[in-house]
Amino acid sequence: MSSPQIDFDTQALHRYLTENVEGFSGDMVLTQFTAGQSNPTYQITAGGKDYVLRKKPAGTLLPSAHAVDREYRVMAALADTSVPVPQMLALCMDRDVIGTEFYVMDMVKGPIYQDPSLPGMTPDQRRVFYDDFIRSLAALHAVDVDAVGLSDFGRPDGFLTRQISRWTKQYKATETETILAMDRLMEWLPENVVEDGEAALVHGDFRPGNVIAGGDDPKILALLDWELCTLGHPLADLGYVCALYHADVLPTGRLKGLDHKALGIPTEQEFLDLYCKYAGRAPVTNHLFFVVFSLFRSAAIIQGVYKRGLDGNAASEKALKLGHLARLRAETAWNIVETKL
Repeated sequence: MSSPQIDFDTQALHRYLTENVEGFSGDMVLTQFTAGQSNPTYQITAGGKDYVLRKKPAGTLLPSAHAVDREYRVMAALADTSVPVPQMLALCMDRDVIGTEFYVMDMVKGPIYQDPSLPGMTPDQRRVFYDDFIRSLAALHAVDVDAVGLSDFGRPDGFLTRQISRWTKQYKATETETILAMDRLMEWLPENVVEDGEAALVHGDFRPGNVIAGGDDPKILALLDWELCTLGHPLADLGYVCALYHADVLPTGRLKGLDHKALGIPTEQEFLDLYCKYAGRAPVTNHLFFVVFSLFRSAAIIQGVYKRGLDGNAASEKALKLGHLARLRAETAWNIVETKL
């Protein structure tokens, strides 16, 4: 009924799904996905259908982290919007079932491109992918949160200031060595924060590796991994994905240094221009602050994943290989501060 790495009661899970997911029946096979480091994710096959389960990791967790109920709520709320999301099927907050909270959704089938250079695609396909990728981001930021019932999903006022404080605290809580660039960023960011009152629903981890695309027609079928979604500044998402144009070392590829025209991938300025076109907004002039902020936040997240790996609580053994990346992200961010801001 399960693959060898499943460490929870699959019989209890089967009973729960039979009782709570319409049409669920038959023998069940579980396989854990190896990609992703935060919330363990599994494919469930039963009765000729495929589902996806995401659960909290085991062990002691940082406050507010791994909120699978928030992931479920936002995707359920976006079901009838132009933002592509999987269909939500069940949310279980009863830890007695499999030991942690979890949710189940339909499995959207299609390729996931962890490498943002989209190997294997033609230039025309890459243009289609990135055009729809950027359109999806603008569509997310245009969602009427009152209309979809998400007006209480976060506090947009002072979003960046609170985010800087939050990730500073979480980084310090999981710090395993002194990273001078992180120390400098933790001082520089609060003193240079951009608080201009903009607010929208933000994804928090918007990148090519978190979308499912079509095959021959690689438009976006589903946006995934909503754990960090909240109400906040829309340019935080934009800065996060634009960081791919600045980082030399990323575990899943980069956009820096590529022949963008030959590959059919937008340059950073073309990316910004397309976003502004789809969002119906004036040109963005301060996106580098958001790139720095995003690299800082990413460094703090990676440090947390690495610390969970050291403590034996990570979703994948790959966590132990991430230790150097927090330093590299921080140093990239501080280099932008010193040379471009």
